[in-house]
Amino acid sequence: MKLSQSEYLLSQKDKLKQLIQMLDSSYQYSSVLATDVSGMSYMYSQKRSAIAPNSFAERGFVVRVYKNGVYQEYSFNEIDDVNQIYKTICDQLNQQDEMLKSINVDVYPTDLVLEEKIEKEFASCQSDSIVTTTKKQVMDKIKSISDQMVKKEGIIECQVRYSHNVVSKMFLSKNKDLIQTYSYSLAGVVPVAFKDGKTNALFVSASSTEGLELFDKLECKLDDTYNNLMKLFDAKNIEPGEYEVICTPEAAGLIAHEAFGHGLEMDMFVKNRAVAKQHMQEKIASSVTNMYDGTDKVTDSASYYFDDDGVLSSTTTILENGYLKNGMCDLLSATRLHVKPTGNGRRESFMRKAYTRMTNTYFGNGTSTLDDMIKSTKYGFLISDGLSGMEDPKHWGIQCMLQTAQEIKDGKLTGKVFTPVVLTGYVPDLLANISMVGTDVSTNGNGMCGKGYKEWVVVSDGGPYIKTKVRLG
Repeated sequence: MKLSQSEYLLSQKDKLKQLIQMLDSSYQYSSVLATDVSGMSYMYSQKRSAIAPNSFAERGFVVRVYKNGVYQEYSFNEIDDVNQIYKTICDQLNQQDEMLKSINVDVYPTDLVLEEKIEKEFASCQSDSIVTTTKKQVMDKIKSISDQMVKKEGIIECQVRYSHNVVSKMFLSKNKDLIQTYSYSLAGVVPVAFKDGKTNALFVSASSTEGLELFDKLECKLDDTYNNLMKLFDAKNIEPGEYEVICTPEAAGLIAHEAFGHGLEMDMFVKNRAVAKQHMQEKIASSVTNMYDGTDKVTDSASYYFDDDGVLSSTTTILENGYLKNGMCDLLSATRLHVKPTGNGRRESFMRKAYTRMTNTYFGNGTSTLDDMIKSTKYGFLISDGLSGMEDPKHWGIQCMLQTAQEIKDGKLTGKVFTPVVLTGYVPDLLANISMVGTDVSTNGNGMCGKGYKEWVVVSDGGPYIKTKVRLG
């Protein structure tokens, strides 16, 4: 079923067009992004349950204008009187000008954006069950999964979460008239086990444009999740050192996100805060390594048709056969760097600034099987269950936290498990050591990414299984 465009946004369109005309009389450029985001979140565990509007829900507008080399923005959530909001915008931006002059703040001189004329409407298809499923049916489903897990020996609690989100956005300027509506769902299961006075938990998740069918992907993993969780009670600590490592798609995605996610967000290039700027078009990974970020070849929670700058989405080739080919870029950073924007301008909300942000970031596929990787490993680990990560874009350092490492010895899994797993290293070394790449790419979009310490957006990452050599501790 194809989604309908937001009635609310359509009802505001004439007023917004009138506002653009008025702003164009005072500024060299003006645009407005209008947002209408809705959805519901569900949670059930043995201790509590909840149904609530999701945390991303919002309705509002942000205006961007240009004058004398400077872009300014003003956000608001009502537009009853166009003349009044026009006056308010002009007054507020004039005050902002005076304030910046008084405190002598440096600004990045930026050219006027020259937009091509485009008028387009986009709407994704969603599962019919999203419309027909009631709140009670959702709660019954997640409760049954939770209760099923708690029946297993040692499980004392199981939290199950599900959310469905519908995003509608409209971008208007003198030359652009764009509107889009798309949806995505997130699901997660967190069983908690108690044994010998210790407590452990493991998280398994899935994301897609489906509805409750999303749990089909999770239910087939629950037995393995339980078995892996119970193995954590006998897990040992890894002796720090460099090892051959096979990464699951989830672990590969964590590396992709951290290794060449933030470091290739080109607003960092504007500020000279990323060493990657000095190595474009150089070979910095093995020849079997390819990496992408984009929204039109992978459909996951971070997919859309145009970004918050009104730039149509695409897929960016980051690494091609080991060569660093491209970075990701929002509109203003692209203008400052004199490159083409890639459709990666994203806002946490209409009240926040647009930054260059990742979307679906993933390694490309190869020709090896998991069995081949394991058989080729004399001693090493199969790592999985990513927790968090961070990188240093200025020096290409990386650190990833994972929960599970399964020992491999003489080409076979031994059954021994180690935890926790801290993966560290120099990004080009890690990528240059990639020797085998799997055939099937998968992504997961249950995570959120912060820009520094704030500005959170939904992202997905992944890849196939990959084999490399890296330091674990």
